[in-house]
Amino acid sequence: MRIGIVCYPTFGGSGVVATELGKALALKGHQVHFITYSQPARLDFFNQNLFYHEVFVPTYPLFQYAPYELALSSKMVDIVKFEKLDVLHVHYAIPHASAAYMAKQILKTHGVNIPVITTLHGTDITLVGKDPSFEPVVTFSINQSDGVTAVSSSLREETYEYFQIEKDIKVIPNFINLEKFKRQKKEHFRMAISPNNEKLLVHTSNFRSVKRVEDVIRIFAQVRRQIPSKLLLVGDGPDRPRMEKLCRELDICNDVRFLGKMEAVEEVLSIADLFLMPSEKESFGLAALEAMACEVPVISSNAGGIPELNIDGVTGYTSAVGDVEDMVKKALIILKDENLPTFKANALARAKEFDVDTILPQYEKYYQSIIDEQLALM
Repeated sequence: MRIGIVCYPTFGGSGVVATELGKALALKGHQVHFITYSQPARLDFFNQNLFYHEVFVPTYPLFQYAPYELALSSKMVDIVKFEKLDVLHVHYAIPHASAAYMAKQILKTHGVNIPVITTLHGTDITLVGKDPSFEPVVTFSINQSDGVTAVSSSLREETYEYFQIEKDIKVIPNFINLEKFKRQKKEHFRMAISPNNEKLLVHTSNFRSVKRVEDVIRIFAQVRRQIPSKLLLVGDGPDRPRMEKLCRELDICNDVRFLGKMEAVEEVLSIADLFLMPSEKESFGLAALEAMACEVPVISSNAGGIPELNIDGVTGYTSAVGDVEDMVKKALIILKDENLPTFKANALARAKEFDVDTILPQYEKYYQSIIDEQLALM
């Protein structure tokens, strides 16, 4: 198949999943064309079946905001026609689904009927999409898509609850490349961080309020009082300055490292004992899956799709959003030397269920079914 993938090229979950999906499809022999405004962060290797097309957005004094959606639609039209694509797969509804709808209508006037699949990832539905400024367009664009997928059952149900969606939404969960995300021998790194064999807790996110990084720090501060431990924070975002100030107020700076954005996050996860994800909203919890693949159990909230991944009492524990005390209690259970090996083994076993080789055929089958439906209508 010739597949066009539209996504945000950032470290966010939707961009990571879209890029890893494209790479996996290319390795299977499909021709994959990424269409976005800069090269995706995870598009980090060469393959003869991978192509990147940059969307250039011209600036004019007339426009206060650059018209990215129009430029994206035009680029989709160009690439679909020139590369003779079989299907367009857009990740994150805003603004990709509406841009794809416009491109589809333009292409029809050229005698080209391109099927469009929209994958819903989370905040495009649960947060941004609900805003009255976007909701009518989001609803329309989803309903006009030829196929719709969601990364968890929770997200699927929430979409139906808050939007008047007429399309069937197929759940295809996020996945993990177990060749990339696996526990590596990084003893020298661990010794540098915890020279006295302190337990290592890790959190990765974009440091937005929805991730509740303050809860991460307060959980760690209480765990640290009872077990010698260190905290590694991977990522960056608007809440970071406030989190640095909180660490100073709690007098834990010597045991907390802010590592910033990292591409090789699996190297940090490889030395971790526990992953913290107390998020207010998570459609799936990709960062937790990456941790589990590196044999790291998870303490998380029970929000959204996280309980579909993190099995309470098996791969870690789940607690109510904001219940720091309960998360501390459960973290201490996992970190006991007699318990930790079992939780680590269970985390890896669960991660294997989301291996890319298991999930990829679901996308291939879905692509083909949507293409066949479009051909039947012609």
